[in-house]
Amino acid sequence: QVQLVESGGGLVQAGGSLRLSCAASGGTFSSYAIMGWFRRPPGKDREFVAAIRGSGGSTYYADSLKGRFTISRDNVKNTAYLQMNSLKPEDPAVYYCAAVRDRGYYVRAWQKSDDYDYWGQGTQVTVSS
Repeated sequence: QVQLVESGGGLVQAGGSLRLSCAASGGTFSSYAIMGWFRRPPGKDREFVAAIRGSGGSTYYADSLKGRFTISRDNVKNTAYLQMNSLKPEDPAVYYCAAVRDRGYYVRAWQKSDDYDYWGQGTQVTVSS
């Protein structure tokens, strides 16, 4: 059974940084076609943050977050990361890790929740002003 477990959330001052981790177990991490991060701000729908391909060679970001957030993955440690810099008051949310299993073809969709097969339970990020 595939499990994704996020960690690294917490309280940080505006302008500060956090690094979220997503540890995967129960599957072959390197076979996940896409690893993604989403977030759900208070009172809002879940939204796409960033995604990275299995090889780690291609990354994708929500336009509003480019330049501040960086996604990466370590296929040896079975872990994906989200480095968040220059955090703003609008960044607080529950951050979720998700994975797209290997579908046997080149995956072209990664921005919607429905594109993903596996989800973590989320980790809370709070930004103080």
